[in-house]
Amino acid sequence: MSAAELLITVVGILLVLFGARDIFETLFHPEGRSTLGRLTVRAIWRLSRHTLGRHRDWFTLTGPLGLVAVIGAWAIMLVIGWALIYLPHLPEAFHFGGRVEGGRLVDALNLSLVTLTTLGFGDVTPADAWLRLVTPIEALLGFGLLTASISWLLLIYPALSRRRSLAYEVALLRQAAEKGVGLDQLEPVGAESVLAELTSRLVTVERDFVSLPVSYYFPESDERFALAAEAPYLLDLARHFSDHDDNGLRLRATLLGEAIDDFAATVGKLFQESAREDTNSRLDAFARDHLQKG
Repeated sequence: MSAAELLITVVGILLVLFGARDIFETLFHPEGRSTLGRLTVRAIWRLSRHTLGRHRDWFTLTGPLGLVAVIGAWAIMLVIGWALIYLPHLPEAFHFGGRVEGGRLVDALNLSLVTLTTLGFGDVTPADAWLRLVTPIEALLGFGLLTASISWLLLIYPALSRRRSLAYEVALLRQAAEKGVGLDQLEPVGAESVLAELTSRLVTVERDFVSLPVSYYFPESDERFALAAEAPYLLDLARHFSDHDDNGLRLRATLLGEAIDDFAATVGKLFQESAREDTNSRLDAFARDHLQKG
């Protein structure tokens, strides 16, 4: 093998390893540290905000487009990586049946794509023993990519449902308060229970942002279901009850306030480029980023 062929093989191995690592970290790392996934979906988010920002219904497609783009990027990286591994050994190390002339690179890409998708047409088969062991590994990675993509979807949409339900409940509380039927009208035990539930659900959403960062890039067209629009009212509730006479209610309000601070800090750290020190400014940036505030 020449130095050029060795370099091509090394590049192919690195691409395969990077793609497999990115898929693994997206699904199994507790903080969702996917380099390729984050860069891809963030680029689509920025492009979408500039091109679709005036059409909110279209802007809500940003999340699904990001998912498709990330999965496509994983597939392309694996296909090219394996093709570069095969390329130095074509055509000598393979048997061709019904060969269609297209060049070594086309043959390598075709072999890689067919193997990764587990189609197994059989028109190109490995002849060397080590390749007969290696090509099934690509097929296993292809099957893993399919199951990983499905698993990712199954994780993301429940997280979105949790965020939307929290936002809607906060919106209903805000609307009730505007009509004069707020938490102030409840007994302290009842108000304490509501604040405890809101705190627990907010912590869950904050953890969803950490473990599934892509969920941030699913905006809402309806303000009632947009946590970016309703989160400031949670902060108002925490501050309103923070000096209440009832100790239990005051404690729950303090815990809610701390949860909001942590939530805003997570959003600021993971998704906002400029440094913001206070919770209000971070929540304002969150709302603007999701086009919920001018």
